[in-house]
Amino acid sequence: MNWITNYVRPTINSLFSRREVPDNLWTKCSDCGTMLFHRELADNLNVCTNCDHHMPITARDRLASIFDGGAFVDVAVPEPVADPLQFRDQKKYIDRIKDARKKTGERDAMLVASGDMGRTGVVVAVQDFSFMGGSMSMFVGNAIVAAAEKAIELKRPLILFSAAGGARMQEGILGLMQMPRTTIAVQMLKEAGLPYIVVLTHPTTGGVTASYAMLGDVQIAEPNALIGFAGARVIEQTIGEKLPEGFQRAEYLLDHGMLDRVTPRTALKDELVTIVRLLTGLDAPVKGDLPAPEITSSAADEIKSTKEAKALSQT
Repeated sequence: MNWITNYVRPTINSLFSRREVPDNLWTKCSDCGTMLFHRELADNLNVCTNCDHHMPITARDRLASIFDGGAFVDVAVPEPVADPLQFRDQKKYIDRIKDARKKTGERDAMLVASGDMGRTGVVVAVQDFSFMGGSMSMFVGNAIVAAAEKAIELKRPLILFSAAGGARMQEGILGLMQMPRTTIAVQMLKEAGLPYIVVLTHPTTGGVTASYAMLGDVQIAEPNALIGFAGARVIEQTIGEKLPEGFQRAEYLLDHGMLDRVTPRTALKDELVTIVRLLTGLDAPVKGDLPAPEITSSAADEIKSTKEAKALSQT
């Protein structure tokens, strides 16, 4: 009896017992509620395959999706003074920084990298909303200045992905001072004759919108991204009127001339490559890794004769 109880029964139970499924295999779309398999969602750059809702994506995943083969080189950013105001609310500012670094694995709310995008050299700066709401800090100011200087050094365009709730309140006026500082960095690029392209992602608000996020030579946004300075509720209370539907969303701003394009995340790299090559005077991009086919003289004569024949048939 002991043999049956201690060996046979556990063996049979183990054969028919259900295996536990890890909790992180599925993600629920916050817009349509569809359960999405994590690999399919990652392959689609965190865009819902059912409703095309654009979910948050980490800064490093963003960089990997933009650069060829996901290969890039981090650009060093000078470290600012830690907690210059000795700020404390419910907890010390320095403790909030430590918690955010532990959560994200990054030094602060912006990453800067250089590499090839569509075989075209670029410098890219990405704001990370998961790091204290992507708030504009002295580090973020240093990062944008470092990105502009690296772009000028390498003679490459600068592409910036914005995502922020505004200036970092724990740094007070020092955070707000990054608005004119980053504006000067953008002006350095313009004086060097280098393109500056901004991709506004959800959300981009506050002092970020009032500075470097709206100074691009080309302004692109992801679908349904919230973009604005003050919140909609504050504006409604100020003007005493109901705001139109979709106010401060990317599509509304596109219709009213504030943006040049609204582009899905999955098509963003191809569009950026086209824009960068156009602004830098390079040939149009070629799909795949092979160079553009050369048109031989015989092929050119054949194309010419075909066009002439078509023109005659129309007359």
